[in-house]
Amino acid sequence: MKILITGNMGYIGPEVTANLRRNHPQATLIGYDMGYFASSLTHSPFLPENQLNQQIFGDVRFFDPEVLNGVDKVIYLAAISNDAMGNRYEQVTYDINYKAAINIAQLAKKAGAKSFVFASSCSMYGKADGEAKTEQSRLNPLTAYAKSKVYAERDLEELANEYFTITCLRFATACGMSTRLRLDLVLNDFVAGAVSSGKIKILSDGSPWRPLIHIKDMARAINWAISRKALGGNQFLAINAGSSRWNYQVIDLAKAVSLAIPGVKIDLNENATPDERSYKVDFSLFESLAPDAQPVCNLNDTIKELYNGLIGMEFDNINFHNSPFMRLRILNALQEKNLLNEDLEWTFKFAQVEETESIN
Repeated sequence: MKILITGNMGYIGPEVTANLRRNHPQATLIGYDMGYFASSLTHSPFLPENQLNQQIFGDVRFFDPEVLNGVDKVIYLAAISNDAMGNRYEQVTYDINYKAAINIAQLAKKAGAKSFVFASSCSMYGKADGEAKTEQSRLNPLTAYAKSKVYAERDLEELANEYFTITCLRFATACGMSTRLRLDLVLNDFVAGAVSSGKIKILSDGSPWRPLIHIKDMARAINWAISRKALGGNQFLAINAGSSRWNYQVIDLAKAVSLAIPGVKIDLNENATPDERSYKVDFSLFESLAPDAQPVCNLNDTIKELYNGLIGMEFDNINFHNSPFMRLRILNALQEKNLLNEDLEWTFKFAQVEETESIN
């Protein structure tokens, strides 16, 4: 089996790679990534990509079809991966999260791949009052990031057939320790604040709902998806991936962190403008179709894992929202150094082309 993982050098990718290597020791694993966050390693005794057979540095927007030669399964993790980055780089978000995903899926199908797994998002439910949202609920994407996932799912459905299975995993909000840690995620942010300053700062009034999922459980879901059986001829499947037990209000997440880490104070902005991104999600379909891939992590252990990881890093950056653990901060810093242009393309590659042309 030959598996291609795009966007493998981000927050989730190292855990997905490790899971695939454990479950498919004989498989050929290929990573494909721009490398924006390659240097953002936290706690790893070795480079996560050493578990791959091959690492390719490339841009999914300019994808070489030859990479797909002999590939059986494609896992599409590549993305501008949160609302802040989507707002700053809106067109790039659509190009990477949506257009490039469709192009690579088309190429994979043409090349003979059998399975395509797309990392989608529950954020497409947007402001969703009332009952927990199922896969049949109305979509209400509020941001470029959420809209890009909706558009990708729509067009991917047209590509699925009896020879090409497509699974869109609508993931809950990611959390947990990673060898490429992100702190621009709600639970990770709260634990980082607790460790660095003894304070959790909530920008909203704490009322919005968020479903969460540990990155280890995301990897379990992806491993299920690459080999799932198309029951009832269902070659295309868009499914909420997570656990109904992990639907939390933001204030309850903060309280859980404060209980796990003594002495922590919660700074709640009761006068904040209401956060429109609020949704509870029903994961019963995932539970019924993937009983062996259900989330096994729990909130308290995840908080402790993050706490121990940050303590082990001697993390004490009170101003961590401007640190390299924030993905938007990394992209902005690379632009400030003129290493990336406004389209998030590496400028030194263009410089090499121009230099070669001038020599000739």
